[in-house]
Amino acid sequence: MRISRAVTTLILSALLNLITTAAFSQTVRPSTADSQMTKVDSATSRMPEGISKEQADEILKELKAIHQLLERQQTAVQPQMAPTLDKVHMTLAAGWYAIGREDAPVTVVEFSDYECPFCRKFHSDTFPELKKNYIDTGKVRFISRDLPLDFHPNAPDAAMAARCAGEQNKFWEMRDILLGRVADLSPEALVKYATQINLDMKLFETCLNEKKYGAAIQKDVADARVLGIRGTPSFVVGKTEKDQIEGIRIGGAASYVVFEAVIRNQLNPSPVGVVPAGSGSDSSVENPR
Repeated sequence: MRISRAVTTLILSALLNLITTAAFSQTVRPSTADSQMTKVDSATSRMPEGISKEQADEILKELKAIHQLLERQQTAVQPQMAPTLDKVHMTLAAGWYAIGREDAPVTVVEFSDYECPFCRKFHSDTFPELKKNYIDTGKVRFISRDLPLDFHPNAPDAAMAARCAGEQNKFWEMRDILLGRVADLSPEALVKYATQINLDMKLFETCLNEKKYGAAIQKDVADARVLGIRGTPSFVVGKTEKDQIEGIRIGGAASYVVFEAVIRNQLNPSPVGVVPAGSGSDSSVENPR
C-alpha cells in the first residue's frame, strides 16, 4: 500500500522524537522520577530512562495518529460493496403525485419520510441531477409516495402538509421546502411554509387539522410493506406500463451513478443483479428501530 505524505511526515516526526530522546538520555542522568511506574493510555509501563512522562505521552499520541491514518487509508482502498437490486412488481394507481411525462419510458417511485436525513441527502445531492438529465428530458417519470417512520414524530404531519398543499397545486413546492437540509417540521413551521408559497391558509389549515389524507398516507405505508420496503428512502425503478411496474427496488440514498446505471438498463435491458463495481454507491437508509 502506498503511504501518503501525511503518514510519512508523522512517521519521520515520531522517529525524530525517539532519536532526540535517546540522545538526551545519554547526556542527562535520569532522576528517580524518570523511572517510576507510570500509567500510559490505561496500560502500566516503565518509562525508559531519560524520557519524561510528557515526552512519552507525545510519542504515544503521534504513533496513534499514524495508526489512525493507516487505518483510514486501508479502508479507502477497499472496494465498495454495491447494493443488491431486487426485482419487484408494483401496481400503479391514479392520483399519485408525479413529475415528468406520463409516457416517459421509465418510472421512478420514491418512498420517503420528510424527517429522514437520508431522504434529505437524496433530495439535495442526487435528485437535482436526476431531474435535469432524465425527468426534464422526458426519459423518466418520478412519483413521490409517503413512508413516515414510527420514530419520527413530525413526519406524518409533514406528509399531510405536502398533500394539503397539493390540493392547491403546490405539492412539489411544499415538498422542496420540507426536504430542505435544515427544515423545521413543527406545526408552526408547516403553517409558515404554507404562507411562503401563498396557499389559501383557511383551506390548508382545515385540511391539516382534519388529517384529510391520513388514509392515503397509510395506503402508501401498506404498499411499501408489500414491496418489502421498511426504510427510507427506498425506490422502485422500472419500465413504464399503463398500470404497473416490473422493476428494481433500491434501498437507501444511492448516488446518481447508481440510478443512472439502473435507468439505462431499463432503457436498454441487460442482465442486472447488482450495480457495477466502482459506481460510487451510497446506500444510506433509515430503518425502523
